[in-house]
Amino acid sequence: MEQGKFEPTEEGSAQDSVIFAEQNRRARGECKPETFDFLGFTFYCSKTRKGGFVPKVQTSRKKFEQKVRAYKNWIYDNRNRPMREIIKELNVKLIGHYRYYSVTWNFRKITTFLHRVQQFLFKAMNRRGCRRAYTWNGFVEMLKYYPLAKPKTYYCLY
Repeated sequence: MEQGKFEPTEEGSAQDSVIFAEQNRRARGECKPETFDFLGFTFYCSKTRKGGFVPKVQTSRKKFEQKVRAYKNWIYDNRNRPMREIIKELNVKLIGHYRYYSVTWNFRKITTFLHRVQQFLFKAMNRRGCRRAYTWNGFVEMLKYYPLAKPKTYYCLY
């Protein structure tokens, strides 16, 4: 049996299926394929640097906001504990978050998440007493002594 123009080949069947999906949508006059959420990620279609078609993932907006809210509540509930304990436990939580969500093409969402956590920590630390505890520059200096876990990509999807 001879292979047709859009049938998957044995060598690159997944890639051919993705190319077929892109060409099929273009033939119908539609733009990019729809996105879908699965396991806390939003799957979407994009292009590689060379112009090839590739499916990518990023943290789902719903899960992102849910996690930010949960971390905010935890920080505000524990703001009266010593800073060393807060940072130590927060690092464990952040590393767990990174281990799940740090995949290829999701680094921007991970760094945004860290920045939002830093903002909530800054606000919570300034609500500990009657006077303002930190300026932002002072807070950054404090983070040099008690650093938060930095994000990195744990899983390469390509």
